[in-house]
Amino acid sequence: MNFKKNKLIVWIILSMFIGIAIGFVINKSITANKITVTQTLSNNYKKEQQQVIEKALAKYEAKVFKEQKKKVASNFSILSDIFLHLIKMIIAPLVLAVLVLGVAKVGDFKSVGRIGLKTMIYFTSATLIALALGLVLVNVFQPGKVMHLDLPEANASTGIKANIQDAKNFIDHVIPESIIRSMAANDILPIVVFALFFGIAAASIGEQGKPIIKAFDSLGHVMFKVTNFVMSFAPLGVFGAITAVVIQQGLDVLSGYVYLIVCFFFGLVFFVFVILFSICKVFGIKFYKLLLDIKEPILLAFSTASSESAMPKTIEALEKHGISNRIVSFVLPLGYSFNLDGSIMYMTFATVFIAQSYGIEISTADQIKMMLILLVTSKGMAGVPRASLVVIAGMLTMFKIPGEGLLLLLAVDQLLDMGRSATNVVGNAVASAVVAKLEGEKF
Repeated sequence: MNFKKNKLIVWIILSMFIGIAIGFVINKSITANKITVTQTLSNNYKKEQQQVIEKALAKYEAKVFKEQKKKVASNFSILSDIFLHLIKMIIAPLVLAVLVLGVAKVGDFKSVGRIGLKTMIYFTSATLIALALGLVLVNVFQPGKVMHLDLPEANASTGIKANIQDAKNFIDHVIPESIIRSMAANDILPIVVFALFFGIAAASIGEQGKPIIKAFDSLGHVMFKVTNFVMSFAPLGVFGAITAVVIQQGLDVLSGYVYLIVCFFFGLVFFVFVILFSICKVFGIKFYKLLLDIKEPILLAFSTASSESAMPKTIEALEKHGISNRIVSFVLPLGYSFNLDGSIMYMTFATVFIAQSYGIEISTADQIKMMLILLVTSKGMAGVPRASLVVIAGMLTMFKIPGEGLLLLLAVDQLLDMGRSATNVVGNAVASAVVAKLEGEKF
């Protein structure tokens, strides 16, 4: 690897390993100060009484350690928070600039409608495949039945509020009342809707619209320059995120969940290297060249567990790959609301996994029903914090699965989210390439 050319990738990888090492050391140093239960007990206690006291002390000890780890981890997570805030600072003006410019280049409602239709057909097809793959994996490998996890206490709080979107909520989320408010909230879908109208209007008025189109072109270039500045902080953000997670969860938690992790990551790898590879083969897209060109945003999304953090770099990488600005600027922002393949696959996989853990059988008909509901309710959730878990919580309520079952996933959700985020980036890159090919572009 050429260090000068790939120095950001090298620094991100180094930051990950350093974060794991430091997080592991801190985690072990906290848990090393265990209460010696046997020294606190009198020989006068009966064996049954000793067991009750030991259990109570162990529970108290776990709570104390959890609070200590959380407090120490928060000092490191500040670094990742700073980086992610800087990224979010960029996204709204960048999406608005590139999408207005892209739509203005397309020129009219008819052309935008044609590209939009092709894009939505692809997104719907990819979503159905991802949802179905999640169901196939969880039914074949049955991690909930194989692992025999200790179930959470009844009515335990998960901190995740269930959310099932109805038609009214979806429309309220899509159509902006105020573009300023949507930009302040980094709500991508309403920004996309506004940019579509604005771009077409700017193009339709001819010469009078050219100065403002040129202004948005300049804004886009400035925002890409700002992106390059912000990316200098990426290794620090990655270091903070990884260190904080390892301090709180440790590496021991992986041993209890290794089967679940392997099953899910196998599904992600299958989706990327079999399904997406096959799609690229059909459309004559050089899959491995595309992967190589977007390696930086993939690694960034994986290490920060955030697809959003990789968006500016993904736009740059796809344009360097040869896909036109008008396609990238149109498809990619939409993809962040409609085509998060890794997250979508996780929704069916996780919901049925929790049902299996409780010994609840979900019929094939109900699983198909779940898949079709998720096809709709998963859309437009990009602006919701921990969106996948919020949607899953809604599914658990709908299918009468204990909501506290989400606690079974929280211990390893950050690691699973790393895989989901990286897959989301690849999925949207392939979507942009497919739509470009359908529009007759050669790259």
